[in-house]
Amino acid sequence: MTLGTNKLGLIAGNGRFPFLLLDAARAHGTDVVVAAIKEETDPEITQRAAADPGVRVHWLSLGELSRLIETFREEGVTRAVMAGQVKHKQIFASIRPDWRLAKLLLSLRSRNTEMLLGAVAKVLADEGIELISSTTYLEPLLAPAGVLTNRSPNQREQLDISYGRDVGRAVAGHDIGQTVIVASQACVAIEAMEGTDAAIQRAGALMKTLTDEGSTLDRSLTVVKLAKPKQDMRFDVPVIGAQTVRVMREAHATCLAVDAQKTLIFDLDKVLTQANEAGIAIVGLENNECVEFTSGDHKCRNSCSPLPPLYS
Repeated sequence: MTLGTNKLGLIAGNGRFPFLLLDAARAHGTDVVVAAIKEETDPEITQRAAADPGVRVHWLSLGELSRLIETFREEGVTRAVMAGQVKHKQIFASIRPDWRLAKLLLSLRSRNTEMLLGAVAKVLADEGIELISSTTYLEPLLAPAGVLTNRSPNQREQLDISYGRDVGRAVAGHDIGQTVIVASQACVAIEAMEGTDAAIQRAGALMKTLTDEGSTLDRSLTVVKLAKPKQDMRFDVPVIGAQTVRVMREAHATCLAVDAQKTLIFDLDKVLTQANEAGIAIVGLENNECVEFTSGDHKCRNSCSPLPPLYS
């Protein structure tokens, strides 16, 4: 795909993701038509468009699927991208779906994220609008494989990563959530509709309810964030950023493991600076890869090689 050609439709959720993708698309010379969601998108996107004649913004509600299609048609959009979170809990909000969305919702056997967004993608495709990967303009921001921070995961954290990835794959296969928080190979919290930050905060709050009197187990938290087994890169791609590290620090989490090449890292320099200051280890892992232990009796069942540090 030639990135600098054709007009791009941007379905914008919350957070910085839509702004980063918008800027990247414009840097490739692509005009962008933003479908801003009233319930989610930062109003700043209107100011961003006012300063750039290559950007047009249309505000619409979550329930207005027909209007989204009509807007893209009128603007001559034939390919679109989703960027930014739309909170899953919004399916229970007081939105009024139009006839097209109501029909779609009634046709679904379940209303998890992948099922919902996949159905929306099919409706768009039927109308001549191709939904492309949400990382199309942002490949440089995908997490590399290896140890990203000054500190590598220690032996306990490596055990927690291995356990957390096993749990995470099972959970991700049901499209429940992307994040598992582990301490001493015990699952402390699993992300559901509340999102990654809230799940980490919940795990931290749970640990703070314990007394300080001697425990034989380490209470430090390891956060494992995974893509789905067959991740559709068009939507719901795992994302971390500086806010993730801040929340981890407050929750006394000491390690973060993500899927390499399937997780977007926003503000990488800031993420690594904050993580190194807090002594947090961050590692990107590919497929069934894990970190080989350099001490202790545990052996990696996948016969992995040690991961090299990427940034020293």
